[in-house]
Amino acid sequence: MTQIPVRFSGVAIAIVGTLNLAAAPQSTPADLYGALFTAVQSEQVFADGKTFVDATPRELVERIMADYERERPQGADALRRFVQARFILPDTGGDAPPIEQGLPLDAHIQALWPVLTRPPLDPPPGSSALPLPAPYVVPGGRFREIYYWDSYFTMLGLKADGRQDLVESMLTDFEALVEAYGRVPNGARTYYLSRSQPPFLALMIGLSKRRESDSLRRQLQAMRREHAFWMAGASCAAIEVACGRVVRMPDGSMLNRYWDDRDTPRDESYREDVQTAGASGRPASEVYRHLRAGAESGWDFSSRWLDDPMDLTTIHTTDMVPVDLNSLLWTLERQIAAHCRDLADRACVRDFDARASARKRAMNRYLWSARERRFGDWDQRTGRMTARVSAAGLYPLFTGWASARQARASARLTRKTLLAPGGLRTTAVHSGQQWDAPNGWAPLQWIAVSGLRRYGHDALADDISTRWMDTVSRVYAETGKLLEKYDIEERRPGGGGEYPLQDGFGWTNGVARALVQDGAH
Repeated sequence: MTQIPVRFSGVAIAIVGTLNLAAAPQSTPADLYGALFTAVQSEQVFADGKTFVDATPRELVERIMADYERERPQGADALRRFVQARFILPDTGGDAPPIEQGLPLDAHIQALWPVLTRPPLDPPPGSSALPLPAPYVVPGGRFREIYYWDSYFTMLGLKADGRQDLVESMLTDFEALVEAYGRVPNGARTYYLSRSQPPFLALMIGLSKRRESDSLRRQLQAMRREHAFWMAGASCAAIEVACGRVVRMPDGSMLNRYWDDRDTPRDESYREDVQTAGASGRPASEVYRHLRAGAESGWDFSSRWLDDPMDLTTIHTTDMVPVDLNSLLWTLERQIAAHCRDLADRACVRDFDARASARKRAMNRYLWSARERRFGDWDQRTGRMTARVSAAGLYPLFTGWASARQARASARLTRKTLLAPGGLRTTAVHSGQQWDAPNGWAPLQWIAVSGLRRYGHDALADDISTRWMDTVSRVYAETGKLLEKYDIEERRPGGGGEYPLQDGFGWTNGVARALVQDGAH
């Protein structure tokens, strides 16, 4: 049994005393509801495929499925009536407390934190939600649960607004998830457990003020378990070219890729994935794995993962060794070594210092092109870096492993290729995918600004920050909202993707507040 006691030093917040996370369900709605699930998602009973998988059953699964076998409802209308009679559908956010209109941007963000904050969660039986022992902030809109990499950028804003209590409590939730499941899942739902997201846990820990020995040990345990999750394929990758999330490079060194433990359609995007696989002319399970791995990357979806940048059916995410993922894992290894140093564990320090050094050598060899003077992703199939220029190439500056020469080249390329009137482009490709031009995303603005400033390229960092904040402020003045993404070429709400544009929005709020505090714009 895994029970998560919650302890804080000098922080007063409401906590569910102890949660038995080991007893939490791990079967997804697709596992539980089989033919009913397939019918509901295939018939598009709900416009958003996430609606059904977030619903809570009113009855035992066995009874619902017995009713379904007996009644066999046909068509979207009959299925909708069947589901509505037996499930509590998720809140669409219409009951959220109103926020005063016309507030200045900073005041609006501060007023949003209580709207987006949720109490500790002990889900009702049958829910796909995972239990969480401490309060947390959700992104907003359809994103009703805590998400992994989103939360780091949300925490930046919470810290800027003096909400260290929520920073610490969200970190407690992530430590609890790692303890219970051996990973930080994409989000706190059963259907997200087969994958993670960009590993920001070490950077979240860097925002914590908990430095007593017990806290350091809990943090270290969480980071080591996360590292073990990402490196679980190392032993078989030593024989195969790749295994799980580990790739053996041509010189024998080990780097990582995005992956998903399942090769079926995503529960929350079932219909879309079936359509993509069906149009691909490829084995469906292969396409599903690439789509799921794209979701683990957080860049779902982008020309980074496509052979044909205009055709999602050519996705091949698991063939790529991404520069952002490996930069974050280098940070994780360095932070583990630092915690071990604080706790006087010399063997651990030697181990993880060596791992970080080996990763840096491999990244310099395979994820940097001296000829093109840029960072990028490495394709296992071709044995070379891809031609795609993207904002992910700024992660080596953000995490600090780039050389001064590499940083100068990256700054030049960023100004030439990725700088747009309203901020930083995600890529230079107009593919129709949401993680491509003309969209700009809050986390990538922060990564660029922080990374460039780390290496003394303050003018470019300030320029990106100013342009981005002007876009956010302009759209806020026009709509009264902060949005998930923006078209930074026309300085308007963004587009593309599998679902309508979401407002709320956790990481935009966080980055905007952090940039305001930064004072660069």
